[in-house]
Amino acid sequence: MSSPRPTDRPPAPPTVLEPEIADLRADLGDADYTVDGLARALGSVASAALHREQPLPALRVTARPGAGSAALLCRLFPLGQAVPVPDLDAALPRTGARGLLRLGLVERDDEGAGEADGGTAGHDLVRATCDLRPYGTEQDMWWVVSDRSEIATGGPLSTEHVLGVGGASSTLAGWTPRPRVERALDLGTGCGVQVLHLAGHTTYRTASDLSERALAFARVTLAMNGVEADLRAGSLLEPVSGEQFDLIVSNPPFVITPRRDDVPRYEYRDGGRAGDALVADLVADLAAQLRPGGIAQLLANWELVEGEDWSGHVHGWLRGTGLDAWVVQREVQDVAEYAETWARDGGHRAGTPGFDALYAAWLDDFAARGVDRVGFGVVTLQRPGSGREPWRHLEHVPTPVAGPMGPVVLAGLRARTWLAEHPDDELLDTPWQVAADVTEERVGRPGADDPQVIQLRQGGGLRRTVRLDTLAAGLVGACDGELTARQLCSGLAVLTEQPSAQVVSAVLPVLRELVADGLLH
Repeated sequence: MSSPRPTDRPPAPPTVLEPEIADLRADLGDADYTVDGLARALGSVASAALHREQPLPALRVTARPGAGSAALLCRLFPLGQAVPVPDLDAALPRTGARGLLRLGLVERDDEGAGEADGGTAGHDLVRATCDLRPYGTEQDMWWVVSDRSEIATGGPLSTEHVLGVGGASSTLAGWTPRPRVERALDLGTGCGVQVLHLAGHTTYRTASDLSERALAFARVTLAMNGVEADLRAGSLLEPVSGEQFDLIVSNPPFVITPRRDDVPRYEYRDGGRAGDALVADLVADLAAQLRPGGIAQLLANWELVEGEDWSGHVHGWLRGTGLDAWVVQREVQDVAEYAETWARDGGHRAGTPGFDALYAAWLDDFAARGVDRVGFGVVTLQRPGSGREPWRHLEHVPTPVAGPMGPVVLAGLRARTWLAEHPDDELLDTPWQVAADVTEERVGRPGADDPQVIQLRQGGGLRRTVRLDTLAAGLVGACDGELTARQLCSGLAVLTEQPSAQVVSAVLPVLRELVADGLLH
């Protein structure tokens, strides 16, 4: 098999020099090189195209005279173009091209003439050695430093590539519950994105990665944002053996990759194990690293043979761990879709001989193990605070959800834990109230006295739809936080002329479901 060789080893990671980092941080802020500022500089069309990894509109916008400092920095870093030194000096007056050279964020462009003194005199152009771009949430704004994307390199990525903010890291950040805790671990930190999110609700942060290159980028990312963490080198949980944490987050190298020498092994996605064994083993090992009540949030792939139930497969990972688990399968791809996704991911183009060879390698690998599809999902684990039996909830939710999901995950953990630790009598003796985002829908034939369908719709979170019978609908309709569920059941028994115990027996499973899923508080 002959596949395109990934690009040569990329430039060395940048260096942390505190005075220059502080100057650069101030310059980037003054240049409005922020998420909102960059969106304004590019405009909606170019911004959307760049998000789709189509750089041409952004290249055109940033080439216009007077486009501004944020546009120039976008041209230099995300777009990977050489820029004139005088323009860069004007955009970053404290740092200038000299400061970026000292930090290792840029290098002289080949078109410039060499000079031994390390300055920029006589050099008209510089080019970025890495990607530096704004990233944030509604509450926070950061800068993230990583290797250049394929937009900037113009070819397949190096196998040592350190990924910036991608779809998986954004998904993990959005789904992570964020209670205020003392100790947190980012397992497989990459360029340090998850540590930025952890900084707002944790006291001590540890981040680990097998890649020294990734740790170098994480060090710069954290320095750029004034965030502290203990960075450690090593595989998976090895660097924190014997330690425990209140929260562990991980975007592990979960991609199922053929174990063949002629298939590139990208460090950011390939953990060196066959199939889904890496994540299965990680799940098995996490219990020892969690404090009682501690939470682990991670992403995972699982491979499935023909006819295999995905929930049964993942249940096998959980057996013997003693951990509570909430697993949401978000997507299922057949083996061809999966192969196409990850053959393209490293920068290989569909239809080329190298792409086709990689595609075939994935298909052969899956066929050898009888795999016909691959699931992707979000795994939330919790170590029980007592010796009770763990609860497990696995569900398939392929539809859009309302982000961020982190608060929903935390509320779901708390609700399911409460249900696991309290008997049905306490559930019935609690007054419940319908959540503010829940609406009721009744559907029936025109002119009919009663609806044929009664269902609840959840506006936020997983946007669940729950179908109710008349008894359950009556219970929910009266849940205003005043009367207990048991009192409401007694009232329904009178109205329907049924024994109270029979009403309780009928509505109890629905009540548990609605409490667990956050439709009742």
